[in-house]
Amino acid sequence: MQDTARLALLSAFEPEWHILRDRLEDVRHYEFAKKPFVTGTLAGKPVVALLSGTSMVNAVMTTQLALDRFNVEGIVVSGVAGGADPSHGIGDIVVPERWGQYLEMAFARETQDGYTLPPFLTSEFPNFGMIFTLKAGTFEELAGTGKSRFWFPADPHYLAAARRVAERIALANSDDRGRVLHRVPKMHVGGGGVSGTAFVDNVAVREWAHGAFGAKSLDMETAAIAQVADAHGVPFLGLRALSDLSGADSAGNQFEIFMGFAAANIADVVTALVEELA
Repeated sequence: MQDTARLALLSAFEPEWHILRDRLEDVRHYEFAKKPFVTGTLAGKPVVALLSGTSMVNAVMTTQLALDRFNVEGIVVSGVAGGADPSHGIGDIVVPERWGQYLEMAFARETQDGYTLPPFLTSEFPNFGMIFTLKAGTFEELAGTGKSRFWFPADPHYLAAARRVAERIALANSDDRGRVLHRVPKMHVGGGGVSGTAFVDNVAVREWAHGAFGAKSLDMETAAIAQVADAHGVPFLGLRALSDLSGADSAGNQFEIFMGFAAANIADVVTALVEELA
């Protein structure tokens, strides 16, 4: 393990990764388990930048690799996501204060009384038809801890830094291809974020996730990274730029159009956040 304490910057998608990587100074490249890692400084702060990979297993693997190979003092994960809160729009950046794995679930038995879970399973959230999100969302007890829980909190110090960034940063409403949003994106700090192994393009699921979990965003990596960070006692923060509205886009899913659009904005937010933490 390297001695220098570094902030780990995990990018969930390549456009943002390329922007952040190109902003680093004193760059060195590494590869572990076929995964690229880049060390350097950003805003004067030592960092290690890496791609999380798509979905939960890849995100856990790359996060653990970073913790094993580098002296990681904190984790900031960023990328795009589907929006779940009807008050937010495409291009907005959300920074939830807690994260859960909402697709750790049971498919319930249908009975004369409706859908029923077996007695050894419980859910504290509203179900979606036969689908019940389990109260013991991450099954920590399987690791021998004797505990289970759903929410993993973001670090309060990092959240405070994000709120300071939100007060001063101006997000762009156009991209380098000349496309312009009809509104200026905003940065929102607070609420919940949920992650799972499904890409969501269904308005009913979006409405359920927002109502059941207070979800601001739906993605495929962040809550898994939050659990790894918690297990190691490493401060964590997740932020996501909304590239689509999880099925509520009136003109069809906008992910491919706005994925690149979001890259520059979220890279600017991550840079500003590192400046605050430095």
